[in-house]
Amino acid sequence: MLVGFLVSVFAPLGDLVESQLKRSFGVKDSGNIIPGHGGILDRLDSFIICAPVIYLYFLLDKLF
Repeated sequence: MLVGFLVSVFAPLGDLVESQLKRSFGVKDSGNIIPGHGGILDRLDSFIICAPVIYLYFLLDKLF
């Protein structure tokens, strides 16, 4: 249940971080690998923050 909560909090946060990064560089699409979808980074933006948080959760869970 805690993993689900962490994903639901940090996945949208990854999207917001990626969107802010693109705005700061004045770029609308991060690439053209997937035309019409804003690039591959827009497809994977939730993993930017979510994957490391889940990894740390399982790492710390194993230690304690």
